[in-house]
Amino acid sequence: MLTRPSLLLRAEGGIVFGASLLLYAELRASWLLFVVLVLAPDLSMLGYLLGVRFGSALYNLIHALVVPLLLIALSIFYKQFWLLPYGLIWTAHIGVDRLLGFGLKYPTRFHDTHFQRL
Repeated sequence: MLTRPSLLLRAEGGIVFGASLLLYAELRASWLLFVVLVLAPDLSMLGYLLGVRFGSALYNLIHALVVPLLLIALSIFYKQFWLLPYGLIWTAHIGVDRLLGFGLKYPTRFHDTHFQRL
């Protein structure tokens, strides 16, 4: 397994997804909000309508853990805890995407991901 990066990435995704769900449950946040927003990051695929380069950049920005983890950190640092559910929904989405093998995109075709070209 340690020599198969795609399996490691899927395992990471599973851990991120599971941790996000556990923390979300601890917040006692609305599960209706979770269901409504969990697929919202996939709206970034609409960027492909403006071209592959723009689409892949937008998709990668929305599907990298950097922004939602910054949102979570800033919400804790500034005590804006109402933002935590949004960050956790976002990380859960990214986690399940990785678990299912959906990766960050290269600016060639939508199906060229970091899972295939590590």
